Amino acid sequence: MATSCFKPFRVRKTKNKPLTIHQPSSSRTYLNNDSGNMEKKRFDSLDSWSMILDSENVEAWEAHKDSHEEWAADLSQLFIGNKFASGAHSRIYRGIYKQRAVAVKMVRIPTHKEETRVLLEQQFSSEVALLSRLYHSNIVQFIAACKKPPVYCIITEYMSQGTLRMYLNKKEPYSLSTESILRLALDISRGMEYLHSQGVIHRDLKSSNLLLNDEMRVKVADFGTSCLETQCQEAKGNMGTYRWMAPEMIREKPYTRKVDVYSFGIVLWELTTALLPFQGMTPVQAAFAVAEKIERPPLPPSCQPALAHLIKSCWAENPSKRPDFSEIVVALEKYDECVKEGLPLTHHSSLISKNVILGRLKGCVPIGSSSIPVHA
Repeated sequence: MATSCFKPFRVRKTKNKPLTIHQPSSSRTYLNNDSGNMEKKRFDSLDSWSMILDSENVEAWEAHKDSHEEWAADLSQLFIGNKFASGAHSRIYRGIYKQRAVAVKMVRIPTHKEETRVLLEQQFSSEVALLSRLYHSNIVQFIAACKKPPVYCIITEYMSQGTLRMYLNKKEPYSLSTESILRLALDISRGMEYLHSQGVIHRDLKSSNLLLNDEMRVKVADFGTSCLETQCQEAKGNMGTYRWMAPEMIREKPYTRKVDVYSFGIVLWELTTALLPFQGMTPVQAAFAVAEKIERPPLPPSCQPALAHLIKSCWAENPSKRPDFSEIVVALEKYDECVKEGLPLTHHSSLISKNVILGRLKGCVPIGSSSIPVHA
């Protein structure tokens, strides 16, 4: 029943036969054509991407299985359905794995571009190594993976409602309620708090890497550019996506986990506006505006002062002035509690004692001397 909506072929491994995929025989002709045009068609074809798992080098596949990692997928249990997303070197399909709905990310490793091949293999290995040891309700769940050159695959839980960016695209500007903003922001910040507690920097936190399930809960996904903080704490380079990228990363300066906090500030701005950050600019123009002009997306007058305060704190120019996710979670939980009790989220500039800040009512009021200060 579960497979009725999927393409009529299945990755199947029999005892006496090589790994095969059942599909029309005409599709197989792609594998034997070496022309450039046919290669491109093969690269873009749903059938051919799945067919690549049916490598002619069965002996190599069997040898690999003998020493396979514990995360290796049992391809006899994998059904591949329709493609629903794609990137420069990857395709993402719906699938069924061991009678469970899954997302199957296939990465095609080019054999003729050495630099790209090395980068994609490193990203695959990093993503699998990180995802396979992360367990949190706000982190997309890793299920299995496979390395079948020239295609690698990562199998994760299927998030039926797509990305947060897709969800926001369907909303009118400034239409999300404060309750919805806080609920979504708490999911994201809790996932990121856990990620940082494991010593991992995401490096590409953005609305299109945040996924929604049937219950409209958010999970952090796509760890292809993530790294352990001990290995990239002082790294240089600009991993990620310009519209969400911290200024120090744009400038290719040393950076820390606080680049994720900056990106979260941009995501929180997206939640309050439902707009694309730096709309009307190209990604490069947005990067220039952030790094050279110290610009940020404009906060609307309708934005709750407490949320505006938190957003400004997260995208502070000085990384050391940005809060940790543990502080962000505490602040959002206080705001959420206030909203549930019908209390306003007003901003006051007067100083109050730490004990008063810890009070439930005053938790609704962001204070300049609190653990999350405002820094432009």
